Amino acid sequence: MFGIESLAGNAQAAVLVSVVLVEAMVLYVGYGALTRALGPSVQRLIGGE
Repeated sequence: MFGIESLAGNAQAAVLVSVVLVEAMVLYVGYGALTRALGPSVQRLIGGE
């Protein structure tokens, strides 16, 4: 994966948690931007307000 297998137990856990948190933040921001950009168009297509 990222070569974290060589780290000690606590360090490996900390790095893994950090990677997951960063991934979650990137997805949150990315989906938010996608929703903001495409939301009105999709609402019009499905007959929303």
